[in-house]
Amino acid sequence: MIAKTMAGLEDVLAEELIALGANDIQIGRRMVSFSGDQALLYRANMHCRTALRILKPIFQFKAKNADEVYAEVKKYKWYEILTETNTFAIDAVVFSSIFTHSKFVAYRVKDAIADYFTQRAGKRPSVKVSNPDVLINIHIAENICTISLDSSGESLHKRGYRVAQTEAPLNEVLAAGMILKTGWKGQSDFVDPMCGSGTLLIEAAMIAMNIPPGIYRSGFAFEKWNDFNQDLFDTIYNDDSAEREFKYKIYGSDIQQKAIDIATENVKSAGVAKYVELKTMPFQQYTKAPAENGFIVTNPPYGERIKPDDLFGLYDMIGERLKHVFMGYTAWILSYRKDCFNKLGLKTSERIFLVNGSLECEFRKYELFAGKRDDLKKNQETN
Repeated sequence: MIAKTMAGLEDVLAEELIALGANDIQIGRRMVSFSGDQALLYRANMHCRTALRILKPIFQFKAKNADEVYAEVKKYKWYEILTETNTFAIDAVVFSSIFTHSKFVAYRVKDAIADYFTQRAGKRPSVKVSNPDVLINIHIAENICTISLDSSGESLHKRGYRVAQTEAPLNEVLAAGMILKTGWKGQSDFVDPMCGSGTLLIEAAMIAMNIPPGIYRSGFAFEKWNDFNQDLFDTIYNDDSAEREFKYKIYGSDIQQKAIDIATENVKSAGVAKYVELKTMPFQQYTKAPAENGFIVTNPPYGERIKPDDLFGLYDMIGERLKHVFMGYTAWILSYRKDCFNKLGLKTSERIFLVNGSLECEFRKYELFAGKRDDLKKNQETN
């Protein structure tokens, strides 16, 4: 099987899959391949926070042109997957100098399947782009073509808890990946002082209590497969034995009242309102940290809509507040501009490369010491 993810999160996804019992783990580019049974396929969809979709490869072949793709696809025993009354759709992903148009590849695969059924039964399944019974993926790397069944359907970042969103909400898979990269699993308070629609707060709450991210979804593509095991899936879906207690608090704030209103709705929808405290407040108005020795994970504005002077002023202020208010905290900040990081005036202790949309970003760690670094280490050694 293949789990797709975002650039920079492959190692986290591999760890998630290993924890679920996956074997033969191999990390690739924006993907992790693994082996497992039907139960693992269901669990991976339900539990993997950093997976975008889970694919089940069914056959592979080599092709030099679109006609060869058509011929190879038409050879497959599609009646084992589909019937004439089913609907299907094709998703094509192409990394090849031979095949340059993914839409044309998808079109030829669709033709091959349609013609297979027409010649066999006189009827063919219909194409349905939105929510088909079976979603088929073709991946081409140069001349190697892999046909897979997409077991997820809608991308797994669409958790199902988001009822409203701000202008540029953080992708849920990226948010979860960021938190898992920090090593935070609920062992302290958690703060996002520029929380927007609340994605980091909700993902943090789910991680802290080990709530499966797939619990809110209306469904998965594998539920329409002809080998779907309802009893097995119900057992996996209803198993809450791994959930745990969270003894701390999650704090979120934003300068915009609208963002806090949206975050409040999303937090309620996710069922984690008991653990999340929200308030409308600009970061510069923080004079006291909401708790001692917590974690800050945040994604400050860095878009083109903000003037450079305003942007640099914002990061200058963030650095100043972190130094003077959040002593004893560990802070992690996502941005794509190095000049913004420079304005923080803080020493980076770790950096991780991630991608946010089309932007190549850095996720940087800052240890915010109350006194000298040596003094903090001495205190830790004596406690």
